Amino acid sequence: MGKTVLIVDDDPTQRRLIQAVVEKSGFSTLQADSGDTALSMIFGTDGKNIHVVLLDLVMPGLDGMETLQNLSEKRPELPVIVLTGKGSIDTVVNAMQTGARDFIVKPASPERIVVSIRNALELNTLVGEVTRLKKTSTGNLTFDDLVGSASSMRAVVAMGERGAKANIPILITGESGVGKEVIARAIQGASERAERPFVTVNCGAIPENLVESILFGHEKGSFTGANAKHLGKFQEATSGTLFLDEVGELPLDMQVKLLRVLQEGEVDPIGSKRPVAVDVRIISATNRDLAESVKNDTFREDLYYRLNVFPIQVPSLRERKEDIGALLDHFIRRFNAQERMSVNGASRETLDMLKSYEWPGNVRQLENSIFRAMILSNGQTLEPQDFPQISGELPGFATKGDGGLSALIQNKIDNEPDEKVRFLDRDGHLRSLDEIERDLIEFAINNYDGHMSEIARRLGIGRSTLYRKVREHGVDVDDVRSA
Repeated sequence: MGKTVLIVDDDPTQRRLIQAVVEKSGFSTLQADSGDTALSMIFGTDGKNIHVVLLDLVMPGLDGMETLQNLSEKRPELPVIVLTGKGSIDTVVNAMQTGARDFIVKPASPERIVVSIRNALELNTLVGEVTRLKKTSTGNLTFDDLVGSASSMRAVVAMGERGAKANIPILITGESGVGKEVIARAIQGASERAERPFVTVNCGAIPENLVESILFGHEKGSFTGANAKHLGKFQEATSGTLFLDEVGELPLDMQVKLLRVLQEGEVDPIGSKRPVAVDVRIISATNRDLAESVKNDTFREDLYYRLNVFPIQVPSLRERKEDIGALLDHFIRRFNAQERMSVNGASRETLDMLKSYEWPGNVRQLENSIFRAMILSNGQTLEPQDFPQISGELPGFATKGDGGLSALIQNKIDNEPDEKVRFLDRDGHLRSLDEIERDLIEFAINNYDGHMSEIARRLGIGRSTLYRKVREHGVDVDDVRSA
């Protein structure tokens, strides 16, 4: 979804000029002719759809500085870029101290305006991701931070908010990768234990001989290798939440001890002479059918009922495909901020393809696929070939289409297998993509007599990309033309 820029200026000619520049760069625009109008739009019901404000400082009525002051107090996260014909140092300093993200002196070039908007959006994305990470680490993540609005997820949120109000054990079930830990963190963030420790234990990843020590702790010298006292996860989580991920993987003897801790509210560290009281909220998660495990005698029935006081079932991604678009935007923003990328979004064909896929690995698989696609992508929009494991297309070499590299490669395969661009080596094995690409570029240079603009057009790539590939492959254009 495109970002919306609110242009605030009392001069209609200036508004139209700026509107043309902003919309040409792919943004949507709204306009306001005064500070009062701008504030009513921003604080109104559609204010959340405004992502950047271009604000003129000199206006009748509520001027730009007063408008900026209001926004800084009530919407500090909304980036404001001030515009003025008076570029004095005092004006700049005052505006920046009041909360402006950038300052542009009119008349400004279109490039300057667009760069300022993009920088403000990128900074806002980075700030948002940092805030979200801080909320996660400090136990303040809430259900408002969850991505998606599918009806099945709304039911999960409603159950989670209810469960957060009571200090009862919660069992979160669902397939691997659906986001059970995120739900658990949101439950803590919505409970009285927010900002308290949130300790995660992957019960399936602990060596069986270390489970008791890791969960309950041990005293120094209690066994060989116990060189120091270890508190254990229960004591680490005291006053907060202990998240037992994949609790169905616990050995039966540890299930007995876990049941005692839940019943008595105290742990027995290995080698300790007396039990230690703990105040811990237990949230468990599993991708197993624990009721079936109880029938198969691999999970204790009494522990199952102790953990399953308040069950929450998280739907798989294929059951909430309407959320894929929102998740796609969320992960693109995150990776843009984390990896300093500049991907603007995905094409309609890409989104349709992602929605038609079954996602056996759920949200985790989607997240990893998007990260990989952003690395593979040569443009600012993700295309189906950037998801080769889903689309079946090679990145940058689509298997279907009527132009570019794909058509030229397909033509060589079908009609000229003995030409210079060979796809198999002498042993009959497929040559590497780099080798084929180099041969193809050399063939194109020779075929079109070194006219790089025509070569780039025929290959379906930009001239800058063509020159980069020529340098990467060490192709000498003059030598190729003379061969």
